[in-house]
Order: sequence, then C-alpha cells, then structure tokens
Amino acid sequence: MRVVLAEDSGILRDGLTYLLSDRGHRVLAAVADPEALRAAVDEHRPDIAVIDIRMPPTYTDEGLRAALAVRAAHPGTPVLLFSQYVETRYAAQLLAGGAGGVGYLLKDRVAEVGEFVDALTRVAAGATVLDPEVVTQLLGAARGGEELASLSERERTVLALMAQGRSNVAVAAALFLSVGAVEKHITSIFGKLGLPPSESDHRRVIAVLRHLQAGS
Repeated sequence: MRVVLAEDSGILRDGLTYLLSDRGHRVLAAVADPEALRAAVDEHRPDIAVIDIRMPPTYTDEGLRAALAVRAAHPGTPVLLFSQYVETRYAAQLLAGGAGGVGYLLKDRVAEVGEFVDALTRVAAGATVLDPEVVTQLLGAARGGEELASLSERERTVLALMAQGRSNVAVAAALFLSVGAVEKHITSIFGKLGLPPSESDHRRVIAVLRHLQAGS
C-alpha cells in the first residue's frame, strides 16, 4: 500500500514508517502537522492516510478535522485514525459520511503489530474498523446510552465486533457461536434500535451511529 502518515511524535512517526516499510508498504510522506498532511495527500493521492488526532497547534482535534478535510477534498480516501484519545464530535461526523474506508484505533489497545497492519489493510479495502472503546464512547455521546441499555451483554459484544469490520462468520468464530446464532443476535440488535438489517458491515455500523445521532 501507498501510505501517508501524520504523527507529531518523531519517535512514533519513525517507528510507524519503519514498521510499514518492513512489511512491504511504501510510506510516501511522514509529516507532523495537519497542513503538511493535507499537502501530502494532495500531492501523492495515497491508498490510505494514517492520522494521529492531537497535533499542533492546539493538540486537541486537529487530526480529526484534517481527516474530514482530506475526505472532502478527495472523497473515498481511506483514513485510519491512530490515537491515545477518543474524540467523539468530529469522529461521528467522519463516520456518518456514508462511505467506508474509515478506522479508529487506540494506541494503547493495539497489542500486536499484525493487528495494526490487518486493520490498515481492511480500511484501505473500504472497511470500517473501530476499537470497541471508540464505539462505546461514540454511541454514549450520541444519545446518552438509552438505546444501548436495551441490548444484552452478548449483543453489545456482537455490536463491538461488527464495529471492527468483522463479518458474521468472523464474529461467530471470535465468540465460538454458530453463524445462525450471530445472525439472530444482529437481528435482535437492529430490532431494538429500530433499524433495518444490512449485508454491509460498515454500513451497519454507520446506520447505528446515524440513528443514535438523530435523536441526540
């Protein structure tokens, strides 16, 4: 893959560049601020942009706003947010855009390099990949968690795996369930949330986010 990387920490920037290059990917640009990110995407049109959220000048949500700008300027460009923090406002806007190719992983929860590279590959291919903690905070911020309160613990787990871009087969394997059982859980989830089922994993997640945002 052809990658543009935006990370203000020089150590992490160099480390991610080495990690990706070592696995056969090409880092076209590794930059430290949102303006340089937008310029790099304009110039290189990468297969994916990996973006930290807190960058100069205020170290709050510059990366998220830059991701929105990238998607506005170059619709469909896959972006993987890679941060220590969950910022709900602009993340919800990014996910509600209707297209896939969006990821949001938390740095301290990615235990294996292979896990990160797998997520990167799936986002570049058009999937939506979200850390379960990101899903929890996004949904809670969207509607105070009222709808989620109606879900069973198992249904919440299934929803979290769906949010990682997992197919029904993959969810079943992770939870040691039959595919039929997973399908029943998903039907129940959408029934409780008042949503029609969908064959597209990332569209299912976006539909949930949109539904909850609509009542916020």
